[in-house]
Amino acid sequence: MSFLSRIAEKASKLSGLRLMSVYPTHYVEPIVQKDKQLEQKSDLSKLFHVPIKAAVNKASDTVFHDDTKEKMINYITKKGNSALARTLLSKTLELIKRTQTEHMNLAKGDKDAINTNAETLLKQAVENCRPLLQVTAIKRGGVTYQVPVPITTKRSYFLAMKWLLEAAREKERKVSLPEKLAWEILDAAHGQGRVVKRKDDLHRQCESNRAYAHYRWS
Repeated sequence: MSFLSRIAEKASKLSGLRLMSVYPTHYVEPIVQKDKQLEQKSDLSKLFHVPIKAAVNKASDTVFHDDTKEKMINYITKKGNSALARTLLSKTLELIKRTQTEHMNLAKGDKDAINTNAETLLKQAVENCRPLLQVTAIKRGGVTYQVPVPITTKRSYFLAMKWLLEAAREKERKVSLPEKLAWEILDAAHGQGRVVKRKDDLHRQCESNRAYAHYRWS
């Protein structure tokens, strides 16, 4: 065996070890958030004698921690500069707060109906942009069909945030990213805008191709 082949074999073994979990399969995931612990209070008694994995470093139970914001920061991050991504998202939420507060002050009717919570609007925008189905190319008998298939919850949230960022980055380059992203989030939170239209177009495409849905199992 040559020297290069021995190095390649050793590297493949080490990469296989890195993919292995340090916890056995019978360890359960930790429940970090306090509200989730209260929701599953009756089930927590079953975990008294069950080993639990350690929580990750970014997990937190403070009022300032939010999973949606953390994921959005990860998607904004480029070249590992997460500090810049956090600053951009903070400016985006600040612009949303300022815009909604201005609308509330100028409103002549019920001012309580205007939501000024930027984090709530971000979550609402992501929920409104989440697709439930997508089409995938499946070849049968020499013909490629666009078959509608359901997608997982995790991927639906990923696509919603990805589409919001893509729509913001496609806008005019002279405008800063926080301002463009704030516009997209506000539009999506109110059920309008390009991202919501993109989701609706995808659902319409899945509806028009529902006759090919059986190819998913064939």
